[in-house]
Formats: sequence, C-alpha cells, structure tokens
Amino acid sequence: MKLDSARVKMWRMTSSLMNKNQTKRVLMQNTPSLIEKVSRAPKAELHVHIEGTLEPELIFKLAQRNNVPLAWPTVDDLRLAYQFTSLQSFLDIYYAGTSVLQTEDDFYEMTSAYLDNACQNGVIHAEIFFDPQSHTSRGIGFDVFIPGMIRALENAREKGISTQLIMCFLRHLPESDALKTFADSREWFSRHPEWLTGVGLDSSENGNPPEKFARVFARAKAAGLRRVAHAGEEGPVEYIWQALQLLDSERIDHGVRSLDDPDLIAHLSDTQMPLTVCPLSNVKLRVFDTMADHNLRELLQAGVNVTINSDDPAYFGGHVNANYESVIDALQLTESECYTLLENSLMSAFVDTRTREQMVARLNDFWQKTH
Repeated sequence: MKLDSARVKMWRMTSSLMNKNQTKRVLMQNTPSLIEKVSRAPKAELHVHIEGTLEPELIFKLAQRNNVPLAWPTVDDLRLAYQFTSLQSFLDIYYAGTSVLQTEDDFYEMTSAYLDNACQNGVIHAEIFFDPQSHTSRGIGFDVFIPGMIRALENAREKGISTQLIMCFLRHLPESDALKTFADSREWFSRHPEWLTGVGLDSSENGNPPEKFARVFARAKAAGLRRVAHAGEEGPVEYIWQALQLLDSERIDHGVRSLDDPDLIAHLSDTQMPLTVCPLSNVKLRVFDTMADHNLRELLQAGVNVTINSDDPAYFGGHVNANYESVIDALQLTESECYTLLENSLMSAFVDTRTREQMVARLNDFWQKTH
C-alpha cells in the first residue's frame, strides 16, 4: 500500500505533541508503587517463545546431561554473547541454544521453569509459542516435545494458570517445509485440542513475507485453528497488511512499524486488532535505540489494542513484568494506561467469552482494591 508521507509526518508531529503534553501532566505516580501494582496485577502473556525462555544455567545443565558440546566454555561467556545487533544475530544464538533439548524431560523442565516465572509475574493465562522445525530438523519428534510441554501445562493448571500452545512456522525455511510440518502435526492437534490451539509465523522477517505462507495458514484456518503472525518488527508495514489480508491473522506479533501507515493505524484501531508488543526485545534488537524512543504510547494514543509481552525473556533481559517496568519508567505511563495494557492482554486472549469476562473481573477487583 502506498504511503502518504505528508500524512505520516503530520500524524507523528501531532502524536509527539500529545506525548509531551501528557508527560508534563503526569505526577509522581510512576514510581515503584505503580510498578509494584502492575507486577502483582493479573495479566496474560500472548507472545513468548518457549525456546527463548532457556536461561544460560539451564542450557549448560541440559548440555551436560545430554553430552551436547557448546561454543561457550562457561555460563558467563554465554551471557556475554547476548549482545545482539539484529534479529538474525539473536536467532543464531537462539537456535544454538535449542540444540540442548533432547528428551521429553528436557522440554518439561524448560516449560516448567517458564511457568514458574510466569506465576511470579502475575500471569494467569499464557499462550506459548513453540518451533517444531527447530527440533524435527535435529531428529527430535513431536512425540518427544509435545508430551513434555503438556506435562508442564497440566501442572501449571493446578497453580491457577491457564495455557495454550501455538505452533510457529519458521519463515526462513521453504513453504514446503511448513506444509509438511503442519501435516505432521495434525495428529497432535486432534489429540490435544485443549492445549494445541493455533499456528504462528516467526524467525527472520526480512525477505520472508507472510504471503509465502498463505497456503499453510489457509489449511490451519480450515482446520479451525487460531492464527497469529510476526510482522512489522524489522520488516516493512506491507508485511502487516499481508498478515492481515493473506494469512487472516487474528493477532499481529510486534507490529511496531504500523505507525508508518496512517491507514493501517486507522484499521487497527477500528478493528481492535491486537498487537503483541515486546519492548525489551525491541530495544535489544535495535528496533528502537532506547526505551524512551519506543512508540508504545503513540500506539495507545492512536487507539490501537497494544499488549506487553516478553518474547524471549532469557535473551532480552527479563520476563513480562520487567517489560512493564521498563516502559512505565521510560515512558512515564499513567495508571490508566497501565490498566489499559493489562486489560488488553486479557481481552486479546484466545479464550471463550465467559473465561475472558472472569479474567477481566479478577483484574478489576485487584485494581480497585490495590492502592
């Protein structure tokens, strides 16, 4: 879609002025008290890659257990490698980390560790991405990773966390690979419909447009599955349109490039299409130079349905509460804006109406009683 540069410039100038005026009106409520309130508030996490929750300590533990050689001699050396200059530089280390996952117990331990953290972060509902092609390419089958993850999900249910799994296709691989992966997964979607609920699209965005995966997403829709897609992180705004129009995506993962197109912003606002934004990830991967440069508040002021998530917390510096804390501090978010972000996360979950209403009621009750 052709952009109207004058409209973009005018919109940004207006938004910037609104931002400055609102910041001047913010009192000292954006202190640790608000951060603490948000940290304990019920929330959903809708954009987290389970393989990206592998902490260096667990990577080394599993590597030792499974006799997998690593390129880094110590945990500290691995942490030092977490200095990324782009999405691709991160993915190179991310895929190396997944090599330690060999057994059902490995996947159980990884998923359990994330869910323990989620519980501590006030998460009451999580929709977790996983990358089957990262494992099947190593000879690790669905019969290994699916049972391991589901065991952890079942345990989390006893702690009050509802969960779902969303299977993502790696966009840097050929369409044929995605089609085969979907065919191989059908048995597992049929066997565990309460846990496996949708498909997604992730990995290297540049040069891998959503249209490449239109056929596999059409098959997923025909099978009754939910659909999400990474778009507009490093890729152009056109990729967001493709995800919406060609993949029939029900959520856009990242989507921060939306502000490049006023028509898209209007569409997102009108439809309340959720954007699952990951602030720490955006700064770590140089989408924004600093958190103060992040456009999350501009998106909120434009009426876009924005949610906050952790993406790959082990690599990007923190779980979901760390993301909230960072934007509250850097952007001086108000209490009202924080509530909107929390409510958006619950309203954007792939759950039935009754469950959604119950989750929002929990948030309302907490918010009114907590000062």
